[in-house]
Amino acid sequence: MTYGVVRYGYGLQLPQLAAEFSLSTPAAGAVAAGGFAAYCASALAAQRLLARGSARTVLWLAAAVAAAGALVVATASSAPVLALGVLVAGSAAGAASPAMVVAVASTVRGPLVARAQAVVNAGTGVGVAVTGAAVLAAPQVWRPVWFGAAAAALLTAAAVDRLARWPAAPGPRPAGGATTGIRRPLLAAAVAGAGSAAVWTFGRDLVTTTGGLPERTTAALWFLLGAAAVLGALSGDAVRLLGLRRAWVLTVALTAAGTAALALAPGAVLVAAVAGAAFGGAYTAMSGVLIAWGSALRPHAAGEATAVLFVALTAGQALGAVATGALAGGVGAPAAFGVSAAVLLAAAGVLPARARASAGV
Repeated sequence: MTYGVVRYGYGLQLPQLAAEFSLSTPAAGAVAAGGFAAYCASALAAQRLLARGSARTVLWLAAAVAAAGALVVATASSAPVLALGVLVAGSAAGAASPAMVVAVASTVRGPLVARAQAVVNAGTGVGVAVTGAAVLAAPQVWRPVWFGAAAAALLTAAAVDRLARWPAAPGPRPAGGATTGIRRPLLAAAVAGAGSAAVWTFGRDLVTTTGGLPERTTAALWFLLGAAAVLGALSGDAVRLLGLRRAWVLTVALTAAGTAALALAPGAVLVAAVAGAAFGGAYTAMSGVLIAWGSALRPHAAGEATAVLFVALTAGQALGAVATGALAGGVGAPAAFGVSAAVLLAAAGVLPARARASAGV
């Protein structure tokens, strides 16, 4: 609910929202950037709470923020109110991500931890698929999706709280600040975030407005994107089999390929389907690789490392959303998507250290 529905629902419903609230492309990008920036603030707050051993508190913070933001969007009557709701809702995943990393690490044992972290992270795909299915069923009826998301966020948080074995107290803390030893993945995450913002924010609008595809077709395409994103659950196994370096390069390069293909042929259904599926699966796997990267470098503070890396990823998305909106308004959306693909390729060049990669962690 936090990773997929309330975080990316805005981008999936952008054609309807832009028409109803008279949003220009730059304005739509600014709204998305606000949600991404709010994510960063929430993740930083969550990191402080986690340092005190309050993972359960962080979980409920995420659920409350998701529900509140979703209700504001569902009842929005003007563009500023809509923007406020997107901002609040978008921040929820910033708290949910590190809380769930702690929940998994304290509940799952042994070699299954990496796989379980990847499965939870693939919740992005499930959320996008659910939203895509709702848009496909009723393209113009978007408010009930947000009402449902508000209730579902609270219900699922209650289930997680009951099922997880929360740690009784914080474990030993590594020396240094939150970014000690993870500067390279921080840079990689930020650049990858900037490149991935185009599809998440403007992807459906690109194939609808520029590509001229019918709304139901584009909703079906985004359902496929979300379903493919569930394949990100395999990122833990990919890191184990390929090592961090090759897993990072592969997932980021596939994310770039999906973005570039959408830029080249936004009106071709088959191309858009393959591109969206490639992007969805690769992006979710890429973020799963980031979790593994941070956990390998800071094993005693995996939740905090995840929070910091996902802040970098999302800060990059905030900048990318604004830049893509501005570029699209000036040189056209396909060219802006091409630039985003190039940025992703640059992120693929920021590699994990060989010492860590050779260990396969």
